[in-house]
Amino acid sequence: MQPDNHNLTCRVTALVSVGRHPESGRARRAEQDARAVEMGMGLSCYGLEVLHAGDPAAEALRSYAGMGVPWLRVLAIGEEDDAVAALSNYLRGRDPDIILTGGRAESGESSGMLPFLLGEALGIPVVTGVADIVSLNAKEASVLQALPRGQRRALRVSLPFIASVDMAAPAPRQNALGPAARARIDIEDNVCREADEARRAWQEEPARPRPKRLKVVKAKTAADRFRAATAKSQSAGGRVLRDRPTREMAQAIFDLLLEEGVVR
Repeated sequence: MQPDNHNLTCRVTALVSVGRHPESGRARRAEQDARAVEMGMGLSCYGLEVLHAGDPAAEALRSYAGMGVPWLRVLAIGEEDDAVAALSNYLRGRDPDIILTGGRAESGESSGMLPFLLGEALGIPVVTGVADIVSLNAKEASVLQALPRGQRRALRVSLPFIASVDMAAPAPRQNALGPAARARIDIEDNVCREADEARRAWQEEPARPRPKRLKVVKAKTAADRFRAATAKSQSAGGRVLRDRPTREMAQAIFDLLLEEGVVR
């Protein structure tokens, strides 16, 4: 749904990140961020500003340009720098009316906290789960918020605000190679660089599968638990009933269910 934006003078900024394919792990445009860009392209008559904080050489950024965005702005920071500090310092001087973001990044920390930390730094409200922006004027916006089971909640939000776009938002258009290659990438080197102290304290390692408990053992003492853990499996037996009367086979199944405690 396209909002009524006649005589509209709002400024819209979409924050994007470098995504990661869940299977191959290759870099790509982030799915939720692409939906934020798609939503922003229908909002601003001044032209949408697409903003990224990170590596300007990331090839995945041109996937957003391939949607029809003529230029992107990149705040050049390192992997260990705090993106919230760089973004808040930049946006504080531009005063956009609407800041569109995805709900969670596909790479990096992927904590989902950026919209909230950015809203706290800028002192503006955050609306989560945005499925659509229905109408917009100089003072407020009518927003549809996605709820479970396909439900929607209508909200009226005063400008400025941060909209965290949900997967229920309209799907982004396909990436075209021509516009992606022709797009201009403006690099901002003079940005606020602060070390991400919280991330430095983390230790990253590959995820390991957790062992699954096959059966819950009800034991009151440590000896009972040890005895249950070291006991051999008792499921080695069994009966195969074939070409028997139906009543006999049904009785055998019922007896087994009764023994296992499934029926009482």
